[in-house]
Amino acid sequence: MFSYWEKKHFFHYDLIVVGSGFVGLSTAIHYKKKHPKANVLVLERGVFPTGASTKNAGFACFGSLTEILDDFWHMTHDEVLALVDRRYTGLQAIRKQFGEKNLGYSHSNGYELLEESQLEATDQMAGVNKLLKSLFKEEVFSLVKNPGKMGFSDQVKAIVKNKFEGELDPGMYMTSLWKLAQQEGIRILTGVSVCEIRKDEGIVLAEDAAGEINLEFMGGKIAICTNAFTKKLWPGSDIQPGRGLILLSKPLDFEIPWKGSFHMDKGYVYFRQIDGRLLLGGARNIDFEGEKSMGFEVNPKIKFHLEKLADEVIFPGKNLAWDTEWTGIMAFGKIKSPLIQQVDAKTVAAVRLGGMGVAIGWQVGKELSVLLSKM
Repeated sequence: MFSYWEKKHFFHYDLIVVGSGFVGLSTAIHYKKKHPKANVLVLERGVFPTGASTKNAGFACFGSLTEILDDFWHMTHDEVLALVDRRYTGLQAIRKQFGEKNLGYSHSNGYELLEESQLEATDQMAGVNKLLKSLFKEEVFSLVKNPGKMGFSDQVKAIVKNKFEGELDPGMYMTSLWKLAQQEGIRILTGVSVCEIRKDEGIVLAEDAAGEINLEFMGGKIAICTNAFTKKLWPGSDIQPGRGLILLSKPLDFEIPWKGSFHMDKGYVYFRQIDGRLLLGGARNIDFEGEKSMGFEVNPKIKFHLEKLADEVIFPGKNLAWDTEWTGIMAFGKIKSPLIQQVDAKTVAAVRLGGMGVAIGWQVGKELSVLLSKM
């Protein structure tokens, strides 16, 4: 039962954005800047963004050497170049928009650990650098001269440095988006689970967190920014969920001999230090099928693999104690580019971030706002 005032003021909008992660808030902000008088609402089913925006590892990256080489098997050189360009441009854009201090950004460089079977990647490093030079104007990848100083096990035969990558705090990034959304007068409602979008009519049907109150919002335009959870609202979309596990150790009682953001195994494994702790995550490739899930439980096979890497490769012989763990749900598809598309006369979507929400979320939201403005 709603009051006259609630019905009058809280259910009709020029734009309704479903999903309050990086893409959803970025879409709302960019649209509001283009249309200052527009009444914009963002709906979110959780207290915080449900997918991966505030659950990711905080890597400001665009692709390790072996990941880029692997992309060449599935994409043309121009497509790979465009993908890297979009990611790096996105990272530059948020640093400029919000400021490095407000993002907790540190330009600490990116690194990739290579084992014996991956050493041939170094033979192709010059070719990749040549390809990327049109974007970066200088060489991106180089070999660390004395990798042994970083204290990894002897399984690590080489370390590749990327001087254009860094790391940030996803919570600070989200806080910056919240502040900007508030300044623009964007309304954000959490605890609202969208059940159905009647796309042609501009109707968004939802319920409260308890599933007890039926809500019907009217939008002149609707933007679906629900990433891995999109098929519920847009069944025909090319979306495959991909869960990611992150482990955080207890404070370490020894000095960490390295700093920066690190990748292993074609970018599937990643780690860095946070407040004197080890943050370690990924390894989705250990059980692709098991991680095609929208449930947030922990995969024991992947957890075991990560813990073994920590004890045997990253900090050999240290036997770390773990403090906490969590999972986030990403979205993937047949191609790595995000899916930015008009669904029908009143509805658009920007989803399938491929685990790169930090790098491309702001830019994807900007592109979607342009599409919305043309409708």
